[in-house]
Amino acid sequence: MAEAFDEFDELELQEDDETEEGKYLTFNLDSEAYGLEIIYVTEIIGIQKITEVPELPEYVKGIMSLRGQIIPVVDVRLRFGKPEREYDERTCVIVVEISDITVGLIVDGVAEVVAIPEEDIVPHPDLDETDGRQFVRGIGKVGHAVKLILDCQKLLEDDEMENHVQEA
Repeated sequence: MAEAFDEFDELELQEDDETEEGKYLTFNLDSEAYGLEIIYVTEIIGIQKITEVPELPEYVKGIMSLRGQIIPVVDVRLRFGKPEREYDERTCVIVVEISDITVGLIVDGVAEVVAIPEEDIVPHPDLDETDGRQFVRGIGKVGHAVKLILDCQKLLEDDEMENHVQEA
């Protein structure tokens, strides 16, 4: 499993803000492509043992130990209201740090780091907020493809989740 993530160890996940500006780690949920600002990403790991914790929202799968630190783990599919699916060899955890809180985000698979200039990101249409659209900051154009750019802050803005995440 570790070999599948070796290529991402060398992705530009350094602390140099200048090289991180405008760069996004892209990942997939089903056939949809999403992007997270690389400045939030600390690492990408394979699925680890997750300990379930009672009384958490369904999308918070539990907690895991990462080098001695206990972090909550969120299944992004469930957070976006998508159906649950079994984890496989492509499933991974993107570890992010947002407002001094470290969280693992379970995704179907990571793709690549891409540079998307701000002028190539357009606001998403304000239709309704189902299927995770309330978490989308904009739509990034990459060649002929589009990436739904997530607002990392909004991923953690659920009052129910915030209370449990800060307790973990």
